[in-house]
Amino acid sequence: MGVTTENSEFHYLPLQAQALGAPVPPVERLTLDLPDGRRLSALRYGTGDPVVTLLHGAGLNAHTWDTTVLQLQQPVLAIDLAGHGDSDWREDADYSAASLAPDIALALQEWTTAAQVLVGQSLGGLTAAAVASAHADLVRELIVVDITPGIDTTADPAVLRAFYEGPTDFATRDELVDRAMSLGFGSTRPETERGVFLNTRVRADGRIEWKHHFAHLAAKALAGSAGATDTDAPRAIMDARGWDDLAGTAAPITLVRALRGFAGEDDAAEFERRVPGARVVQLDATHNVQETAPGELAELIRAAVVSPA
Repeated sequence: MGVTTENSEFHYLPLQAQALGAPVPPVERLTLDLPDGRRLSALRYGTGDPVVTLLHGAGLNAHTWDTTVLQLQQPVLAIDLAGHGDSDWREDADYSAASLAPDIALALQEWTTAAQVLVGQSLGGLTAAAVASAHADLVRELIVVDITPGIDTTADPAVLRAFYEGPTDFATRDELVDRAMSLGFGSTRPETERGVFLNTRVRADGRIEWKHHFAHLAAKALAGSAGATDTDAPRAIMDARGWDDLAGTAAPITLVRALRGFAGEDDAAEFERRVPGARVVQLDATHNVQETAPGELAELIRAAVVSPA
C-alpha cells in the first residue's frame, strides 16, 4: 500500500480496518489501456492473484467495496466501471452492460490468472452477467447483488433528484459534504467526507467535481439544458436483455436481494423462474449491500471462494 497521507485514496483504510479488528491488506491502483484509447482503472487488494472480482453500481466506484474487502480477507480485484472512479468516461455515454462488459473481460484477462468469483452490484451485476455469458472461462461463480434485468430504477427519491439538480462543481469538498448532509446523505460527517473524497477530483482550475459521468449527465438532463443531446443521458442501463445473459451463463448464479433495496419479492420470484437453479439470498440491507451489510456479503462471497470449482 505504501505511505498513506491525507491526500491518499487509501488513507481511510487503516481506520476502517481498526474499527473491524481486521488487518489492512496491501492495495494498489492498476491501469489498463483499452483498444479504443480509453483507460480502465482498478484496485487490487491482498497478496497473490485475485480470486474475486467486484463490480460496483452506477454512480459509485471501486472503493464502495472497501469494508467488504477488509472482512473478506481474500485477494480481490475491484474495478472502476467506465465513466466511474478513475476509469475514463465514454464519449457516447453508453453505460449499458453490453458496452461495459468487454472492458471487464479484457481486465480479467490482463489482471487475473484463474476463473473468478464475479460479484456485481446493481449496474455492475448486469455487467457481470454479460461477462459471464460471453466468457465462461473467466467466471467460476456469478453473484448478482440487488438487481434483475429490466427492473424499474427510475423512481428515485425527490431528494436524489434535488441533489443532482445542483451544481456539478464546488469550491471545496466541505461545500459538497454540507450539501449532501443537508439533503440527508450519510449518517455521520466522517462517513460523508469519505464518500465525497473518494468520488470527487480536483480539476485543473482548482474546483472540485464528481468523478462519475452520471452526475454530469443527470445534471444536464434535470436542468433541461437547451444544448443537451441524446448522448447527455445514460443509455438504458437496466436493459431487459440481461435475461439472455443470465440464461447463457454456465457458472452457478446467486441473486442477493436487499430487503430495503431495489429488487422486490416479485423480482426475485421472476429471477428464480427465468434462471432455473439460481439461488436467492435475502439480506437486511439497502441497495448498496456492500456498504450496509458488508460482513454478511463477505461471508457469502467467501463461501463461494472455498466451494469446489
